[in-house]
Amino acid sequence: MPVILVVEDEALLQSFVADALHDGGFEAVVASSGEEAVILLKVHNGQYLALVTDIDLKGKMDGWKVAQHAREIQPEFPIVYMSGAAAADWTSKGVPDSVMLSKPFAPAQLLTALANLLNSGTPTP
Repeated sequence: MPVILVVEDEALLQSFVADALHDGGFEAVVASSGEEAVILLKVHNGQYLALVTDIDLKGKMDGWKVAQHAREIQPEFPIVYMSGAAAADWTSKGVPDSVMLSKPFAPAQLLTALANLLNSGTPTP
């Protein structure tokens, strides 16, 4: 089963995203901070098919920085951002060939965003 790294610090949203991914045929590995996500990306380089990250995270590293680190490790890494408030900043802060989902979103929207990225039909900010 393909593995997606999810970065979310709210337990309810962790479950929501993990369940949506599972229903779509993916396994979710959840990191609750940006720092934890970057460690997982470095230690398990190549294990994850994509990154789904919230923007506003507790700790020193936000979702924008997590995505930048992911792209340093793997330049074509598929990135899906999630945000309730920072969606408007996607065009200036998001990495190229990424997708922004504004919270709240439906599970199907997440799966569609991932499918588009994985099939190279991605929008560029």
